[in-house]
Amino acid sequence: MATNFSICFLFTLNCVIFSTIYGHVNGIFCEEITEGIEIKRVEKTSHLHFFFHDVISGKKPSAVKIAGPTNSSAYGFGATMMMDDALTEGPEISSKPVGRAQGIYGIAAQEDVSLLMVMNMAFTEGTYNGSSISILGRNPVFNDVREMPIVGGSGVFRFARGYALAHTVWFDYTLEMLPSSTMCMCHIIECTTDHPVISHKHNAAVASFLLL
Repeated sequence: MATNFSICFLFTLNCVIFSTIYGHVNGIFCEEITEGIEIKRVEKTSHLHFFFHDVISGKKPSAVKIAGPTNSSAYGFGATMMMDDALTEGPEISSKPVGRAQGIYGIAAQEDVSLLMVMNMAFTEGTYNGSSISILGRNPVFNDVREMPIVGGSGVFRFARGYALAHTVWFDYTLEMLPSSTMCMCHIIECTTDHPVISHKHNAAVASFLLL
């Protein structure tokens, strides 16, 4: 009987001690999470200028079809492409590379050729090496100027937001033998970014991204 009482007493005591410690730790944890931290942001503006190349056929395409349309739509509704397109300093695809445009785009309209763009523009040159800008939006390809929103970024462009305007500079279609036919589009990109800088290692960015 005494043994059972001792076991019950020790068990109850352990529960009380554990509950006290847990409640104390939990209280500190919550206090740390809800504690307000004042951050002073210094904004910095950057201007980017580069070209976007989309090669969708030929011997070495940078965009390939990963899904086809499920119906006989005249506009290819449902066709989806995966891309790893070059970003360059000049309009020639052989000019100095400054990054890659990586992601997915697909024909999202049944009555015209409008694309859903989901892509990251990952930069590899200069101050922006290792940083990226994320774009998610509608791209009506036959419009002279197309606007798409910027929804985020990484590195220097962390927390980026803004918009992109796209304009096609040139379109090249070389018809040789069918397996070797090449289709390439080039877009000029003007980019203005505002960066609310928190610290040297932790940057937040507000981006106003212009494709002209």
